Amino acid sequence: MSIIGGIHPVREALKSGRALERVLIARGAGGARLQEIVELCRKLSLPVRFEPRETLDRMSSQAAHQGVVAVGAAYSYTELEDVVEQARLLVVLDGVEDPHNLGAIVRTANGAGAGAVCVPQRRAAGLTEAVAKSAAGALEHTPVVRIGNVSQALERLKQRGFWIYGLDERGSQPYDQVDYSEPTALVFGGEGRGLHQRVRERCDLLVRIPLAGSIPSLNVSVAAGVVLFEWRRRRSAK
Repeated sequence: MSIIGGIHPVREALKSGRALERVLIARGAGGARLQEIVELCRKLSLPVRFEPRETLDRMSSQAAHQGVVAVGAAYSYTELEDVVEQARLLVVLDGVEDPHNLGAIVRTANGAGAGAVCVPQRRAAGLTEAVAKSAAGALEHTPVVRIGNVSQALERLKQRGFWIYGLDERGSQPYDQVDYSEPTALVFGGEGRGLHQRVRERCDLLVRIPLAGSIPSLNVSVAAGVVLFEWRRRRSAK
């Protein structure tokens, strides 16, 4: 876990897209520059906490933090180009915001043999300590790729020969009746809203999990486990 102190360093870290867990601002501190940092955090869906100045002093080892400290992500990200060549399966998440869901998906993706889990830069959970805990060690073995835009990343994967399958409750085929072509990218939507329209349009096929109960969908980490291990079963059968 890295600590960044000072208005200018924190602002530049936010603008550059650096992996951050949260931003702390000293209680009672104000001004236009701190407000700019708060607005940047809001756009990035990054948590902001207001803490006693003594807390920031302790975290920054008494350095001149100017009333703001950013906490770096617990783990680093991997570039898409570093994993795409060897991967037979990639998991792409379209805005999963719950860190426990992200950690569970990384753990499941590792068990199913996925080459990496891809997450968007904005409005999505980052690699926090909560994610690492839920992943139960899987972050040490399964890379997490940060992508700027999900639909554009899917186009890049198509250009590299990937077949794109999106999980959507309105999908045309049940997930267990699809002959998945490789290399495969499985796309899962965020909590509550599912896949964005542009992401759905980029998928080669939309699949669904038929449910017997009255609830129309599963938790995203559970749904990911169901589809990932169906892909694994079919690949093992081949």
